[in-house]
Amino acid sequence: MGLFYEKILRRGLFALEAEHAHEFAVDALTLLGKISPLCRLLERRNLRPARSVRPITAFGLKFPNAIGLAAGFDKNGCAWPAAAALGFGHVEIGTVTALAQPGNDRPRVFRYPAQGAIINRMGFNNEGAPAVARRLARLPRPGHRRIPLGINLGKSKVTELGKATADYLQSFSHLADYADYLVLNVSSPNTPGLRLLQDESRLRELLGAVTAANQERTTRVPLLLKISPDLGFRDIDAVLATIFEFHLDGVIATNTTLGRIGPFASVNEVGGLSGRPLRRRSTEVINYISRATGGRLPIIGVGGIEDSVTAGEKLDAGATLVQIYTGLVYRGPFLAAKLARATMDRQRVWEGFPW
Repeated sequence: MGLFYEKILRRGLFALEAEHAHEFAVDALTLLGKISPLCRLLERRNLRPARSVRPITAFGLKFPNAIGLAAGFDKNGCAWPAAAALGFGHVEIGTVTALAQPGNDRPRVFRYPAQGAIINRMGFNNEGAPAVARRLARLPRPGHRRIPLGINLGKSKVTELGKATADYLQSFSHLADYADYLVLNVSSPNTPGLRLLQDESRLRELLGAVTAANQERTTRVPLLLKISPDLGFRDIDAVLATIFEFHLDGVIATNTTLGRIGPFASVNEVGGLSGRPLRRRSTEVINYISRATGGRLPIIGVGGIEDSVTAGEKLDAGATLVQIYTGLVYRGPFLAAKLARATMDRQRVWEGFPW
């Protein structure tokens, strides 16, 4: 299937404008999710690498394998019911904002096949938290799903930075009931000012408010933070201190980068760079976090994963789970199943968090 995709199907998709190809893929996966017998058949083949392999336990959830679908693909929670059929052990939808928004002007997605990379400046285009909540309410709830579902939350573009906490709390109130875990995205480069929320004082305000709201729930939802690859190590130390202060359940490392290295030094497109050029830096950040925390903080590793080698190095660097997106664009829909089989001997068993 991988060869068929790379030689034939990808050629047709790449003839389309990048975002149109993405929309086609989301529609196709949404349709697959409605054909339950076919999904169950594919799951038996693709979801578990081997019956003898134990599920991965992280932040109180069980994952059939280490490979997840990163946020950004299924922004509105339409396609995720079919993710397990492709071999994904978890899926993260969004980024979802409190208010519906169209995102930035098109074109806003640019492929670089020779470098295995994408630049995007989508800008959190989504239908808004209330609409996504209504859709999820019609689907299986936490505890009744094939795989865990994460929901990635971001700040609405029109919301002033000083009111960001209230904006996240609004999304939290709409979506917490439907999430197996929640992610606070403070690291996308495509919403003006968003990355300033990684500053210590602003981050403490945000995490303090959201964790307080989470503690008031009958059932607490695991809460993770998604960080930028462009943070320096001292900045990462400050973020980690705040994560531990508020007892977050994990970290996602990393988002896209504003860095333009190598052949991208002369590329003038604005937006976050993902894929192969991000591989080394995201692995460095994962390894640093793992060492700095003594392996006590679950890490979801993201950035430049396109084969068993790049997936394995993230797990070896300290990640408990990994996620793919750009690699899926270049390697095809069954990349997750292939990676799950290839990395099953590296799977970690997380036995619980100190608190």
